[in-house]
Amino acid sequence: MADPSSYRPKPGQIPDSPGVYKFRDEHRRVIYVGKAKSLRQRLASYFQDLAGLHPRTRTMVTTAASVEWTVVSTEVEALQLEYSWIKEYDPRFNVKYRDDKSYPYLAVTMNEEFPRVQVMRGHKRKGVRYFGPYGHAWAIRDTVDLLLRVFPVRTCSAGVFKNAARTDRPCLLGYIGKCSAPCVGRVSDEEHRELAEEFCDFMAGRTGTYIRRLEQQMTDAAEEMEYERAARLRDDIEALKKAMEKNAVVLADATDADLMAVAEDELEAAVQIFHVRGGRVRGQRGWVTDKVEAVTTGDLVEHALQQLYGEETGDSVPKEVLVPALPDPVEPVQEWLTERRGSNVSLRIPQRGDKKALMETVQRNALQALGLHKTKRASDLTTRSRALEEIAGALDLDSAPLRIECYDISHLQGDDVVASMVVFEDGLQRKSEYRRFQIKGFEGQDDVRSMHEVITRRFRRYLAEKERTGEWTDGENASSDGISRDGASVDGTSAESALLGNAALEGDTTGNAFAGNAFTEEDGRPKRFAYPPQLVVVDGGQPQVAAAKRALDELGIDDIAVCGLAKRLEEVWLPHEDDPVVLPRTSEGLYLLQRVRDEAHRFAITYQRTKRAKRFKASPLDEVPGLGETRKQALIKHFGSVKKLRSATIDQICEVPGIGRKTAEAVAVALAQAAPAAPAVNTATGEIMEDEEVGAPVDTGSPEAPVSTGASHERRGQET
Repeated sequence: MADPSSYRPKPGQIPDSPGVYKFRDEHRRVIYVGKAKSLRQRLASYFQDLAGLHPRTRTMVTTAASVEWTVVSTEVEALQLEYSWIKEYDPRFNVKYRDDKSYPYLAVTMNEEFPRVQVMRGHKRKGVRYFGPYGHAWAIRDTVDLLLRVFPVRTCSAGVFKNAARTDRPCLLGYIGKCSAPCVGRVSDEEHRELAEEFCDFMAGRTGTYIRRLEQQMTDAAEEMEYERAARLRDDIEALKKAMEKNAVVLADATDADLMAVAEDELEAAVQIFHVRGGRVRGQRGWVTDKVEAVTTGDLVEHALQQLYGEETGDSVPKEVLVPALPDPVEPVQEWLTERRGSNVSLRIPQRGDKKALMETVQRNALQALGLHKTKRASDLTTRSRALEEIAGALDLDSAPLRIECYDISHLQGDDVVASMVVFEDGLQRKSEYRRFQIKGFEGQDDVRSMHEVITRRFRRYLAEKERTGEWTDGENASSDGISRDGASVDGTSAESALLGNAALEGDTTGNAFAGNAFTEEDGRPKRFAYPPQLVVVDGGQPQVAAAKRALDELGIDDIAVCGLAKRLEEVWLPHEDDPVVLPRTSEGLYLLQRVRDEAHRFAITYQRTKRAKRFKASPLDEVPGLGETRKQALIKHFGSVKKLRSATIDQICEVPGIGRKTAEAVAVALAQAAPAAPAVNTATGEIMEDEEVGAPVDTGSPEAPVSTGASHERRGQET
């Protein structure tokens, strides 16, 4: 726990101007980002007597080890930079709204030759009309199914469309009248686009025109005694009215507004938003957040507005935003919203009338969402805290292990030896921190040597990142732990300054870091192995634990605890102990260790299977003419691996049943011509990389791509 006075700036250092500030922990991670109209007044409030601070603010300032700031010209620029940094660094002490799902939109791809109606999630694309968001995808499909009677727009994928055009036969929707079948030329591209535009107009709220037009056509058909056509038009009108009933009118026609309500207690807050377009509720969404700092309702509203409109422009930002409390000050936020929309945006609290009544409905939804969230999460929070406390008590740790790393070795009869490293922080998976290793030093079923190698490589990287701090900082301002400063130079201009451009920060040349110019990273992200865990868990018993402990001792690391979890009896082994620690089967701590160990095993075995599949698919034996799968498998089974087969003589190859001398000579030639796979090389430094990172180029340290979630814990054959 740090003493805030140890990194408190000297009097007069802080400018009395707008800006954005960052608190960093001892590992240089950004843990909090804030903005201020006056940096001097705001930052001074953090360095008062700890007893007078809010408990969560007190936790933040005692976790931090340094603070930095950047001066900007206006409060609007501060708001924009704060949003950018929160998105970039994901600070643990900032308000973070956890959305439990990705909300679907009804999208019309007007950027295609034949526009398509479909459900879309994720980032919005240029040239696509969006309606929503909706609470459920099935709600969109129900609405579209009703509207296709009147607006038979294409809904098929590109593959189905091309296949129908090739065979000159429409799909089922074309036969039953719910698609105008432009694929087979029933309508021209201009006629189909007109249908799509009418569909968009109807979804945008201009419904009265179409209803009146269809009613007039139905009357004319009846007068002309075209009763079948009149009946079809009648059904179309009913379909449109039924679709309209799904989005009841709540405000006056042509009203575009978003209504936001907040339900909160001392620990958490729930936000609910209703999207009203054309007087109708077109969508609803909600978030929940932990109140990790002392924040007011106005602060929560401001953070919610940043998340809601941070990526939106144009009509996606409504003319009117109704909120339960206004941010303080409100003018920069309102000006920021106006810039996002391109025209005036009204941000206010409804006082009376229909908007006040609808706001009460939104508030009831927020209260219900908070209650439901607390019901679901109460046991989970309690369980995680109890599990970490039990682990700390059983292993005699000074504090709960907030970061746990677990390692597992996987191979198939000694071939394709790999290892995995999984990370749990605060009892939850941190998949962006996962790593996987290739064991290249030797072949064979020696999990102990493999574990020693992996632990050595991981923490050798950690020590290397610490040592590199001195290359980028002066002696007075160097961080005590340090991480590598990747590619930035100390030239008097901070990396943060570049985010706003020279005009915004004219005259400000330092970034004003309280830790001096120590922070010179371009992206602010840590190197791959910069953060040490409080606890290392290995999959195995006493030999694996001893190997891991020996690796740490050889590197001079003595402040990281080590334990192992043996599968047979789920015993917890500690270094230099003859007897294991036996946790009760009902222990939450044991359950957490099991989850960590099983995740490491799943991750390792997934990687091992991937490598094995690549080895068989890219085998040089594929180049041998006349050598089928059966004889290839016989060769691999006999020698154990392609590497051992390559070193065999022709006479030894002939000993395999079914392999004649001519075939053996062809195998030997093919293996001799096949060059071994080149090792991964860091394109920035030219050095060979020892560790393969997940979903990222080896020289960037970028976050991991999503990992397969298939939880396969069983072992196949000799797979370990």
